[in-house]
Amino acid sequence: MVGRPMHSEMLGETLLSKKIALPVFASDALSSVAYATEEILLVLSAGGLALLHFTWWIAAAVGLLMLVVVASYRQNVHAYPSGGGDYEVATTNLGPKVGLTVASALMVDYILTVAVSVSSGVANLASAFPALNSHVVLIAVAVIAVITLLNLRGVRESGTAFAIPTYCFVVAVGIMIVTGLIRIVFGSGLHAESEHYTISNTKHYSGVLLIFLLLRAFASGCTALTGVEAISNGVPAFKPPKSKNAATTLALLGGIAVAMFAGVTALALAGHVHAAGATDLVGLPAGQQPRTVIAQVSRSVFGGSSPFFFVLQFVTALILVLAANTAFNGFPVLGSILAKDGYLPRQLHTRGDRLAFSNGILLLAGFATLLVVAFNASPTRLIQLYIVGVFVSFVCSQTGMIRHWNRLLRTTGDPAERRRMMQSRVINAVGAGVTAAVLVIVLVTKFAKGAWIVVLAMPIIWLIMRAINRHYAAVAQELTPSDEAAFSLPANNHAIVLVSKLHLPTLRAIGYASATRPSTLEAVTVNLDDAEVEVLKAEWERRSIPVPLTVIASPYREITRPIIEYVKRVRTENPDDVVTVYIPQYVLGHWWEQVLHNQSALRLKSRLLFQRRVVVAAVPYQLQSATARIEAAKAQSSFQGSAMTKPKPPRQRTRLQKLTAETDELEAAELSQEVSPSGATPIADCPDRQPVILAGTLRTVRLRPRAGVPVLEADLWDGTGSVTVSWLGRRQIPGIAPGRRIMVRGRITTTGGQRAVYNPIYELRPGPAD
Repeated sequence: MVGRPMHSEMLGETLLSKKIALPVFASDALSSVAYATEEILLVLSAGGLALLHFTWWIAAAVGLLMLVVVASYRQNVHAYPSGGGDYEVATTNLGPKVGLTVASALMVDYILTVAVSVSSGVANLASAFPALNSHVVLIAVAVIAVITLLNLRGVRESGTAFAIPTYCFVVAVGIMIVTGLIRIVFGSGLHAESEHYTISNTKHYSGVLLIFLLLRAFASGCTALTGVEAISNGVPAFKPPKSKNAATTLALLGGIAVAMFAGVTALALAGHVHAAGATDLVGLPAGQQPRTVIAQVSRSVFGGSSPFFFVLQFVTALILVLAANTAFNGFPVLGSILAKDGYLPRQLHTRGDRLAFSNGILLLAGFATLLVVAFNASPTRLIQLYIVGVFVSFVCSQTGMIRHWNRLLRTTGDPAERRRMMQSRVINAVGAGVTAAVLVIVLVTKFAKGAWIVVLAMPIIWLIMRAINRHYAAVAQELTPSDEAAFSLPANNHAIVLVSKLHLPTLRAIGYASATRPSTLEAVTVNLDDAEVEVLKAEWERRSIPVPLTVIASPYREITRPIIEYVKRVRTENPDDVVTVYIPQYVLGHWWEQVLHNQSALRLKSRLLFQRRVVVAAVPYQLQSATARIEAAKAQSSFQGSAMTKPKPPRQRTRLQKLTAETDELEAAELSQEVSPSGATPIADCPDRQPVILAGTLRTVRLRPRAGVPVLEADLWDGTGSVTVSWLGRRQIPGIAPGRRIMVRGRITTTGGQRAVYNPIYELRPGPAD
């Protein structure tokens, strides 16, 4: 489902070019064209048709704000290219507490972006096919699952999957705008289906109330700005030069989005589109829902039966769903940075098999799914929670950039550079002021309708991240040794082998414990049944096992508590000793067998780990089901190894074989393809004391002094076997690191059963991504 694992060296192949990065990061901002104009018209309709002439002014203000924000974020990507975006800007310039505020706001906004975008897309689909109305929640959850799967496969593949519909939407809207303008210029005009509708339940607005209504309309239109910040958070995903490519993509995003937004708004006004609820539109046929603004504009331009109308409707619904992908590219990167800084669990910092931040992707999908289910996939209810988080991050980021320029201006003397910085500071100051005003308007107008949930969620997330950071800091402080600290040896090692019955696993555990040469060794069993204990003692004596057997009473037929108490007593009697508890444990080949075995051992192990100066050692014993799997794996590995030594080209694998193969098997296949043309000899076929050429991957690198002389050792593996490569008198060599491809020339010698090549001539080889 997700795809076969990818080598770490292939990370460079997942980086995005500008033409792929634009749809990956900009689908959210571009899709807002489908509803930004409608949001403005819906608010103004509360004052009647007479207020619709303010739409131009509000749209112009929204477009200007977007250009200001885009210009500001172009400065961000150059100044902070690590991908931290608003979080890094706020943390660096305003402090970690403000940085966490921005992080919590962005995380909430990313989750809402997925929920709102998917719900809106499904709602558009259901409006075309009314039979789906009763299944919108299930469809929305399924869509989130599909997008999650695409992103788990890696950003390159998801970018390709989302590029086509995004560009189709841009082209379709562009064709609609150009066609509409041509019709207006040549006098045919546009006539929307709602131009003759009137609006009921209106109120008279004047003075302060009119200004407040216009500000509400402006705030609603600012939904067009959602997703602009995603590029600044995804700079690491771009191909080099990262900052330049990200800034160029951001400029393209701003230009395309503003042009599309202005074009749709102009055509909506030219066609006299009237937007309101179904109950407020006088003239709307009974039982009919009003079409969206972009649908009415499209019908007025192309006609209701034109194929272009249906194509635009389809790509509009598709882009609304795919807009969620912006969050799937921004949230995992932000989560990785927060995890690296110690504010989120460290599992979010690591990449998965496909080099994507899989844990962050799954976390985002989980929370978005919860929102979709909780709000019944209703865009109307979810939209009330939207854009609060993004404007919080806007304000903090641009305020932080002002302090950034102030700090640089104090140390910069070049007049030209100072003028450029002052211009940037003015842009950021304007952006900070305007976005702060918009944030206040959004909070005031949407708080009671659902924005309170975001206002409550943000501080909760903030407190959780602070608590995680305090925990990591406390653990690090506790584990850090002082300069005077040194490892100390225990006075004695008291070994205890736990015995349930005398069988092969018990004998192996006793043998291993004896081999460690503890100060004291005893076997311990719990008396759950007198008859069984007598049988055990008799068998113990019959076999003459030279280890004393201690029987612990358990009147309440418990196993864990009596052993814990016994270990505590041993520790109390000898506080300077270490107690090592050996637990025989079965190794089984099938998952369902685990339910039938090892349950008592697992409980004991979990309880003993909380005892100070107590070491718990599991002594494994492989049962037949496990050994069968091991032998099968060995046989397969031997077959593949022998196949690799042949000069024939590697056998082509089916797609299923590639997906289900183990990582070692995949790497061995890759190595065989690289090694064959180089003329290297497979390690398994190399004779001793003969000149050979070897090629493969360095699995481990270590410094192992011998007789006071430093020796740098590395294990070279080529899929058929491994050999130790040693450089005498070297502590480190540039390029010699685990995972690096290398070719060596030398002679193999065997000493003490270990094959090695000493001081070879070597050549570092390019990896899969080079």
